[in-house]
Amino acid sequence: MDLERQVAERFREVNGDHPMTLADDAYVSREFVVLERLCAARGRDPDAVRRLMLDRRLPLPSYLRSDGAQMVPADLFDLAERSGGTERLADWFVAHWADRAEGAAEWDAYLSGQYVCLRSVTPETIRRKGELVAAIRAAVDELDAGPVDSGRRARLHGLVDELDALEPAFTAYDRLRFDGPTSRDTCIDAVRARYPR
Repeated sequence: MDLERQVAERFREVNGDHPMTLADDAYVSREFVVLERLCAARGRDPDAVRRLMLDRRLPLPSYLRSDGAQMVPADLFDLAERSGGTERLADWFVAHWADRAEGAAEWDAYLSGQYVCLRSVTPETIRRKGELVAAIRAAVDELDAGPVDSGRRARLHGLVDELDALEPAFTAYDRLRFDGPTSRDTCIDAVRARYPR
C-alpha cells in the first residue's frame, strides 16, 4: 500500500470518516496548504514526510479535502527545525511541560493533526490556549455567580479577545470530528453573545 493511502487511512482512524462540504473545502484551501505543494516549496519529499507522519515524528494532515488532498499547516516543519530535527522533536516538545505526562499527552494530540484550533501550533500557543479557556470559564462562572461589574466584564472580554487572536474560524467538519461545538463556539462566540460589550 502506498504511503499516501496509509496516511489517509490513519487520518480516518483518528478523525472518523465525515464528509467535507464545499464550504469546508473552501475554508481548508484558504487556511492550509496541499502537502505536495508545501514539500515542493521547502525542498522535501512528500513520501518521506508521510513516512515521518506514520512513524509519529510529524503530525498527520489537518484535513483531507473532499478530492483527497492532504492539507497541512504552512508551518508544518517549523517545530522540527526549531528543535534540531524530527529525531529530537518529541523530547523537545514534551520538555515544555513541567509534568511529563501532560507533555506526552499534548505530544499525542499534536501528532493527531487535530490542533486545527490554533493559527500557529507551538508548545507555547497550546499552553496559552489551555490557560485562556480555563480563565474564560472561571470568569464566566464568576460573572454568573454575582453582580456583573464593568471591571470583571472587561477582563472577560480581554481573555476572549486573546483567544480569538489565537484561533481560526473552524469548519462544520470540525464539529463532526470533535463530536460537538468547538472552543470558538463555547469560549468566544457564546461568551460574546451572553456578555456583549
